[in-house]
Amino acid sequence: MDPDLILRFLHVIGACVLLGTGAGIAFFMLIAHRSGDARFIAQTAGTVVLADLLFTATAVVLQPVTGGLLAWRLGWPLTEGWVLASLVLYAVAGVFWLPVVWIQVRMRRLAQASADADAPLPWAYHRLFRIWFACGFPAFASVLIIIWLMIARPSIGWV
Repeated sequence: MDPDLILRFLHVIGACVLLGTGAGIAFFMLIAHRSGDARFIAQTAGTVVLADLLFTATAVVLQPVTGGLLAWRLGWPLTEGWVLASLVLYAVAGVFWLPVVWIQVRMRRLAQASADADAPLPWAYHRLFRIWFACGFPAFASVLIIIWLMIARPSIGWV
């Protein structure tokens, strides 16, 4: 088997996991939130946190490893315009993803406490949801642009 092909395959699968898990998590959390049902939100948030730990975190760790090995094996310097742009966008996605994980855990706890007390969701939950929602846009957009950069490998002359 060609090692470069295996690395490309693993790198593409990792990108699919990041994009797919991110889209799925956003969809399920949004649907749960719109229901207003604290118990449903708590259960969904628990599943979302687990998915982030199992799938997203694994892909987050493996993407730079497979990408770095690919760049090295194929002779692409990390200062190559599209590679560097991808790395910067990867950092942007990470800056917005890390707080989201903490926010999801906190939203789950707040929703569970509301469900246990048979009380409405607190103001803190709604505030966290707005922050969570806002963080999703730059993180998801960064991943989409990175995938485009991986496919197109455009010549970026600013580097």
